[in-house]
Amino acid sequence: MTNTTHFGYQTVSEDDKVHKVAEVFHSVAAKYDVMNDFMSAGLHRIWKAFTIAQAGVRPGFKVLDIAGGTGDLSKAFAKQAGPNGEVWLTDINESMLRVGRDRLLNKGIPTPTLLCDAEKLPFPDNYFDRVSVAFGLRNMTHKDIALSEMRRVLKPGGKLLVLEFSKVWEPLKKPYDVYSFSVLPWLGQKVANDAESYRYLAESIRMHPDQETLKKMMEDVGLERVQYYNLTAGVAALHTGIKL
Repeated sequence: MTNTTHFGYQTVSEDDKVHKVAEVFHSVAAKYDVMNDFMSAGLHRIWKAFTIAQAGVRPGFKVLDIAGGTGDLSKAFAKQAGPNGEVWLTDINESMLRVGRDRLLNKGIPTPTLLCDAEKLPFPDNYFDRVSVAFGLRNMTHKDIALSEMRRVLKPGGKLLVLEFSKVWEPLKKPYDVYSFSVLPWLGQKVANDAESYRYLAESIRMHPDQETLKKMMEDVGLERVQYYNLTAGVAALHTGIKL
């Protein structure tokens, strides 16, 4: 029997989801950063800066940036970890990874890049001081398996940081829905010539676990001291957890 899962509001087979998510990101890779600025009015940069501050990467740290896409976090982590550190930019999507790798190389940051699936991380146990995933967890089919893998590769005392769209403050829900399902696909069409991918992204945000549910999922895979910070009235949230 084929296992099914959600692709936005559709129910699809797990294999289909992998291909459909891949198509979305192949389609939007070239315009991803421009669209992020349009979609969030530049707020994604503030959310990422907050995540980078909470990570507290120090010289010599080993850092894994999962679903790192165009490399915003990896760029900052590589500067902080310095020449003795090790920062891996990884993504499951080749188009996104190529954009990120080229951006980093153009800035003189030759950090290792790797095409990999967060549900099957090709790294040893207890290897990284920090693991981050920004706006990638909601696209993963088995979030519990991915979180468990992230914990596995962390060193004892290491920290996981999950930045993701989340459940918005209730009074803002109606205008946020109008924006997400009317304005966002229109922007996607105008800027990236792709309304459908941005319609999926809006739906995928609604299907993602809310703040408390994700906190429990992180605790269930064995992370400790899990907490979250609501950003911009819950439009996004940063969850952190420690491997003890």
